[in-house]
Amino acid sequence: MTVKLFEPYKLKNVTLKNRIVMSPMCMYSCYKEDGKVTDWHYTHYTARAVGQVGLIILEATAVTPQGRISPQDLGIWSDDHIEGLTNLVGMLKEHGAAAGIQIAHAGRKAELDQEIIAPSAIAFNEKMKTPKEMTLADIKDTIEAFKQAAVRAKKAGFDVIELHGAHGYLINEFLSPLSNHRNDEYGGSLENRYRFLKEVIDAVKTVWDGPLLVRVSANDYHPEGLNIDDYVQMCGWMKEQDVDLIDVSSGALVPARINVYPGYQVKYAEAIKHESNIDTGAVGLITSAKHAEEILQNERADLIIIARELLRDPYWPRTAAKELGVEIKAPVQYERGWNI
Repeated sequence: MTVKLFEPYKLKNVTLKNRIVMSPMCMYSCYKEDGKVTDWHYTHYTARAVGQVGLIILEATAVTPQGRISPQDLGIWSDDHIEGLTNLVGMLKEHGAAAGIQIAHAGRKAELDQEIIAPSAIAFNEKMKTPKEMTLADIKDTIEAFKQAAVRAKKAGFDVIELHGAHGYLINEFLSPLSNHRNDEYGGSLENRYRFLKEVIDAVKTVWDGPLLVRVSANDYHPEGLNIDDYVQMCGWMKEQDVDLIDVSSGALVPARINVYPGYQVKYAEAIKHESNIDTGAVGLITSAKHAEEILQNERADLIIIARELLRDPYWPRTAAKELGVEIKAPVQYERGWNI
């Protein structure tokens, strides 16, 4: 039987050497608060490329200073960021990984001293700042910021762009009726609440012709929020806009109690894959190779997106290969110890 985890996967014009993806995970390591790549980023991400991850997606990278989750976030709001990102992309590709970047705006979940913005003036919880409701000019400017971020990502040499539409950040806030109480063309119906993401996708695609992914939170875990049926509809719209793959997560739009267990989000990736007719990546407490292989063999998702397990084990692809009885090529420097 062919082991699918180590099969190549074609994502538009990019071929990944395997189906293992490093999930975007914030590092909060821009200690000068300038959004620039630091030595930590070079070490952290390159180690996973050496470890044979097929696609590495950088952490949420802010399209505006106001859109940072924290002052220590990576940024892509200025041409000053391109040099560091270019250097990092080169290091990842040198070791055979495809390079992706998640471009993002934190919206009401920005923990900054400055004014923050969101679709509606509703705080995430009682401890966090109440945002300013975005004007139509704010919306236009933010869409343009996503477009310019895509221009810079292309200049830096990234293979893949992912739009962060999950975890309660700005795009997700527009989508959900729990955080979007607008009464203009960006609020009300599902179509109207989707409009901001639609316009971001359209704007990015005017300057980017490579693979485009969108991360979603496929369940708000709230009776008045969005659920998988809503996301099946919206992911169908994304398919029509030529989005290539949906990175399927869930939650974090509002405080909620979530029943977490290995693969608890895979059912959402499976539903979107088959009902929206679009490729998906599965994420969420997938830690063993056999579990990952089951998901792929049963066509529940197309890519396996690994998060915390890659923090614990930068060489998880090697660990997975040994578990599945597959021999994978080692970096030449490690050949003497790789397949023992």
